[in-house]
Amino acid sequence: VQLQASGGGLVQAGGSMRLSCAASGSTFRSYDMGWYRQAPGKERELVASVSSGDSINYSDPVKGRFTISRDNAGDTVFLQMNNLKPEDTAAYYCAAQYKDSGTWNFWGQGTQVTVSS
Repeated sequence: VQLQASGGGLVQAGGSMRLSCAASGSTFRSYDMGWYRQAPGKERELVASVSSGDSINYSDPVKGRFTISRDNAGDTVFLQMNNLKPEDTAAYYCAAQYKDSGTWNFWGQGTQVTVSS
């Protein structure tokens, strides 16, 4: 599966932003989808995931502020980010794994999100 992320940019603290990731090349609904982020000098971390069966998980720093959703008809996964904080500044990557495979082995290019204070 090929992944194309979009929607990053610059936003003030407290603002909102929506990221999109369009998938192609395979049966989208068979894949678990996730959003990772990587800030300068830090390791890449999983912030949200939605399984092929629509089970959703969030990392603690984004719970209550971020919402992940998927549109299986449109082969797209979204990340709605509200009440953004400067510490959310990072390159955000969408990722896919074949359902329950345990390995995120498909990656989109990063999209930069910068939150100013």
